[in-house]
Amino acid sequence: MNDAAPQGEEIGGSADTIKLTAAIVLVIAGLAGFYVLQARADWQRWGAVAAGIALAIAVFATSARGKALWQFVLDSRMELRKVVWPTRQETGMTTAVVFGFVIIVGLFFYGLDLFLSWATRLLTGQGG
Repeated sequence: MNDAAPQGEEIGGSADTIKLTAAIVLVIAGLAGFYVLQARADWQRWGAVAAGIALAIAVFATSARGKALWQFVLDSRMELRKVVWPTRQETGMTTAVVFGFVIIVGLFFYGLDLFLSWATRLLTGQGG
């Protein structure tokens, strides 16, 4: 993966900090708009929230951290394409093995519980 910061910008620089602060202020402004527009229709109130979040995402995307996040998403998608997924038959067989093992272990612990219960009653003299 590419660990370097985008060209011309450093993560944590003053321009990047201003962009991140602006994104946070836009989200807060959208939320504040929801409460300021109390007398308006619900769609207008939620529109203010959506606009604030959309603008915040746009500003964040132009920051170095936003570009680094986008590069991480692209690299993750590329790695996801390299994964060899099991076939339908392999998935079915694995599921059957897991269910079979769960049944066997469940029966083992049921038998162990019965044995320990019988042994406890025998040693303590309780029960009928």
